[in-house]
Amino acid sequence: MSARKKKQPIRGYALTPWSKALLAVIDQPSDVRRVNKARSYFRDRQVMDLRVRPGVVTAMVQGSQLDPFEVELTTRTVDSDTVLELLARADATPDLMAVARGEQPKILGELIIPTESADIRSACSCPDETVRCIHVLATSYELTTVIDDNPAALLTMMGADLGRLLATLRGTDENPSTTPSRRRLQPPTAALPPLPQPPPIDPFTELDATKLAAALRASGTNQLDIAESIDELAELYLALRRSGG
Repeated sequence: MSARKKKQPIRGYALTPWSKALLAVIDQPSDVRRVNKARSYFRDRQVMDLRVRPGVVTAMVQGSQLDPFEVELTTRTVDSDTVLELLARADATPDLMAVARGEQPKILGELIIPTESADIRSACSCPDETVRCIHVLATSYELTTVIDDNPAALLTMMGADLGRLLATLRGTDENPSTTPSRRRLQPPTAALPPLPQPPPIDPFTELDATKLAAALRASGTNQLDIAESIDELAELYLALRRSGG
């Protein structure tokens, strides 16, 4: 009996709230044939080299021709400081850590996900002049799987990198101009007390010369060099103490 070929699971897309909301803005299907073809391209993994960058998503889609078509989605980005300010007003700054854990908090999603079809422009190198061609739709489906797996990808696409938002929130952004002034560390108002003065010690009174010599011998150093090294080390410490170092 020949072994039966294992059936591959059907790929799903837009399985989470953020990706569903985004796809609802991009994909407003009116042509069932076109949508079905785009889903076929997606499920057959004909969307390749998808890249998400601030304000732009690019991909290559293998269509009916020999060479793949180039697809580009561009979106209006959001202002990171404004996002932080609105999150603070809603007492929802923990939403950022939730995204880092792979969650998709509602308030943050409402701030960053586009709401109008005009907010996302599309272009494709194929001859189809429709606004959302088959290849654009297939790329959109692939994009939703990326967001399903990693919600932070949506923040990146919208120009609000998660790492930068968290750094700014914590007041540790490397660029001071992007850090809210109220989060900067303020200089102390009173003078700090002087540091305590440790009592002077002679390190060689605490040194176990026997163990040091054994360690040096284990490294292959001969006995004469060991003795000279310990003497030179003692002289160095003595010179440092005399100089106040």
